[in-house]
Amino acid sequence: MFGVGWGANQFASLLIAYHQHQGLSVGTDQALFGIYALGLVPALLVGGPASDRYGRGALMRPAAILSVVATGVLIGGVGFTPFLYLGRFLAGMASGVALAVGSVWVKELSVPPYDPVVGEQGGARRAAIALSAGFGLGPVVAGLLAQWSPDPLVVAYLPHLAVMALVAPGLWWVTETAPPASRNLPNAWSRLRVPLARHPRFVSVVVPLAPWVFGAPAVAFAVLPTVVAGHTTGYGVAFAGAVAGVTLGVGVAVQPLARRLDRADSVRGGVVGMAAIVLGMALAALAAARTSPVLVLVAAVVLGAGYGLCLVSGLLEVQRLATPGALASLTAVYYALTYVGFALPVVLSELTVFAGYPALLGGLAVLAAGCLVIMAVRSPARPADLQWREGARGAGPRGSTGATGKGCRKGE
Repeated sequence: MFGVGWGANQFASLLIAYHQHQGLSVGTDQALFGIYALGLVPALLVGGPASDRYGRGALMRPAAILSVVATGVLIGGVGFTPFLYLGRFLAGMASGVALAVGSVWVKELSVPPYDPVVGEQGGARRAAIALSAGFGLGPVVAGLLAQWSPDPLVVAYLPHLAVMALVAPGLWWVTETAPPASRNLPNAWSRLRVPLARHPRFVSVVVPLAPWVFGAPAVAFAVLPTVVAGHTTGYGVAFAGAVAGVTLGVGVAVQPLARRLDRADSVRGGVVGMAAIVLGMALAALAAARTSPVLVLVAAVVLGAGYGLCLVSGLLEVQRLATPGALASLTAVYYALTYVGFALPVVLSELTVFAGYPALLGGLAVLAAGCLVIMAVRSPARPADLQWREGARGAGPRGSTGATGKGCRKGE
């Protein structure tokens, strides 16, 4: 997950480099950033259910290989923009599978009989930290190399290839954890139906939170460095890498706090995270209005904190709702919703014909505040939610998310 996350996000700090060295417009840069989600979301939605049937390793190992292929295609995209689109799309596919399957695999390996100590919360935190660390280090290293290396749009990608050569072989030694009952289902396509995604708790808590999980860091490192590029005295590429590193580094650092805030009878961790995102978007609007690199870094810190808190809180909420046979599927739906946030830079770029970035970012702060209110109203778990969780722990894989969807109706 760390290696695939590195490959997925290394491109984020290179947007200015492509603008400088390859003459790409800001709109093209943002489109290249956003096409990643077009590959990711279908892979998420198919990868989770498919891993329930075929096993975690059968999906995760090819995803690691695809991540390497994607970086190779991006290297070949110097002077040939269609390869950049293809490479970003393939990186999204690899990330989609790694997120849906890797998160579940890590969680399942963090509880007995594989690990008697860490437990459910620790599993979610392990997965989130691995992902966030890769997301954060990738753009930092790529940005620094692109700023000072002689062949920036090639050299910046080489560390990812080295990381994958080091970590990917280990996947062939990891114990398979997919529930055998799920793997024996007659039709993998039937697993694409996820009745739990209609559960009131999922709809009123997870859905309002999810798009901001990656929407917040996407604004921090794909929008704000571009807005203040004229005020970074020739170090725009390195500054973009630094912003990405700060955003995601803080996201990793606050995740233990998310674990401490988590409670089965409320979503206070998510509420605190959303409050940070509201504040961060307001600071981003101020930074854009003043074209201040210092304020960009401050906004990145706050948005990163919101990202880390919301990521872990959302994962824990999903893991409590899902039964063993539906865990990968519901996790995939959650991550698909989180990656809606990666469309924000593209949307904002298109909307600049109507308003400037300060107004648009202020509007995002208002939208985030609305989602916060929805979550706060639903934050205390209702008796039906707690009853559903107790029933889910004892239910078999088919009992919770079979074709009839009775498990979901019981919870409702």
